[in-house]
Amino acid sequence: MAKKSKRRSTAAADSGKLKIGDAWSAISIIAFSQNNPLKAIAEFVENSIDARARNVTIVRGKERGEPYLKIIDDGAGVPLNEEGAPDFKYVATHICDSVKKRFKREGMKGIQGEFGIGLLSFWTVGERLVMSCAGRDDVVYHMEMEKEKPGYVIRSRRVLLTHPGTELVVHPLLPGIRTLSGEKMQNYLASELRDRIRTSGVKIEIKDRFARKEFAVEPRQFEGRLIHSLPTAVTERGEIYAEIYLHAFGPENAVGLYRQGTRVLPSLAALESFQRPPWNSGYLQGMIDAPFLTITPGTRDGIVRDERYEDFVAALSSIENELSDVIEKEKQAEEEKASRDILKSVQRALKEALLSLPREEYDWLDIRGEGGRKPSGTGGAEASAGSEPAVEEEGGADLGLENGGERKFYEYAGPLFSVAVSPASSVLAVGAEKTFRAVPRDKSRRTVENDVALTWSIKEGDGALSSTAGEMTTFTAPAEPGITVLSVTAVQGELTCSGEATVTVTAELVKKDEKTEGPKKGLPAYTYKRAPGELWRSRWDQSKNVITINNGHADYLYAARKPSRKLKYICKLYAKELVLGNFPGFSREELLERMVELSLYTEENLK
Repeated sequence: MAKKSKRRSTAAADSGKLKIGDAWSAISIIAFSQNNPLKAIAEFVENSIDARARNVTIVRGKERGEPYLKIIDDGAGVPLNEEGAPDFKYVATHICDSVKKRFKREGMKGIQGEFGIGLLSFWTVGERLVMSCAGRDDVVYHMEMEKEKPGYVIRSRRVLLTHPGTELVVHPLLPGIRTLSGEKMQNYLASELRDRIRTSGVKIEIKDRFARKEFAVEPRQFEGRLIHSLPTAVTERGEIYAEIYLHAFGPENAVGLYRQGTRVLPSLAALESFQRPPWNSGYLQGMIDAPFLTITPGTRDGIVRDERYEDFVAALSSIENELSDVIEKEKQAEEEKASRDILKSVQRALKEALLSLPREEYDWLDIRGEGGRKPSGTGGAEASAGSEPAVEEEGGADLGLENGGERKFYEYAGPLFSVAVSPASSVLAVGAEKTFRAVPRDKSRRTVENDVALTWSIKEGDGALSSTAGEMTTFTAPAEPGITVLSVTAVQGELTCSGEATVTVTAELVKKDEKTEGPKKGLPAYTYKRAPGELWRSRWDQSKNVITINNGHADYLYAARKPSRKLKYICKLYAKELVLGNFPGFSREELLERMVELSLYTEENLK
């Protein structure tokens, strides 16, 4: 019997309850645990919202040479004691035992604070805190605390008019945050307290007397398209609210984690459990609000990985597949749009290149067929023998006028800026004829059609012009070979500019093999075929008029990292196919020379 009693006594002596050995040391650790001064300011504002304030004013200014931060609200203030005075003594002596916890147990809703440590975060903002509130006797009471000092002081002062609510002043501000502007506070609070502001209807204003500006804190509005089809994420501990928007890709896009309307983390992907698509995809904005999560009391920007967190992670898996499907469709749409934009840019650049290249040598771009009819689709009618296809003007299809629509103001051509001759370079046999056209343009390369006088002349060499005035003229080559330079002068009011074309007159032209000459089908479209490990980069199917690009080639993968580089790469592939299609039977050296020539003129106009 004695042995049994001894064992019980020993067991009792080895157990006990944890206690704080040094209370002041514990308070200091708690006070310094808040490492974000903006988060501390947000906690001050949340105290005002918990007190049912309708208006909160934040003032950043300087008094007696000391910068200060003041927060004024019209809420219920500090609860009164039996004497009718604000119970500052309870606030100062009940660290980690907030009165709000009792209010929550009594069923009060809409209260966020519960740890009783919010005021201590002033240590990360300034040196001294003064909290003021009126009592029932119309006397204003002040509680003062100093950083890293254990005491507090309560004073009273009778005034003529008492201010409803609470006033909190932190001064002087710490040197490292004296440059904390009102605009930064506005942006932070708009995101941090987004739903608390929306649900409470509180009006928050910031008066930055240093910058002499005022800011209104409005709940942050997410951008993009709201995703309505998400399933509801429910756990045994409560429902998770998800408000997610699909947005164009951007590394800054993120889904924030909230608890009861207050932001805990700017990005859910900061948690290791969510460092995966769709949360880190860069296509989503919005918020996930889980009111049952356990947050770290000191910093309030971390989550305790307990059973509640496990339920949270499992519940969100129900919406991940839906979000991934939406993002995949968005990526496909972006890829299609990018392909259309690239094709349009390449086509425009090649059309511009024709103005400076011998058209009879580059007949792949049959922009208009016989009789001026435009080809349909990417194909088109073949030009009649001996005819010179007209160059498509800026405007028309590019401006959306093919359906009879009206031009907008900015689509009208401006004043004359330059004039080009089409073609700018050509080769003619002796005695042959060729029609040249002048294309006057404004600074944005739109065709100028009104009030422009055009005059043609032969600047150098021999030959004859059918007309010296007008948009077009026909040049007749001389009987002997040589180089002739044609000149056109455009005049619009006081504006004058000129352009030139070079004609090489030869005794014999290089003739193409009619059997191998490809059909004139205009600009083809392009498509992709993934063939990693194969050497070919592109192929032109003349029967379908489509260029197939190997998007598994190492060069394509490198080019695709930057949109501008990808555009140049595809333009080079077009130039390669154009040269191969127009110069069959030429030597490798001649093909390379043509490739350099065409790339030079197309890349100059590539946008």
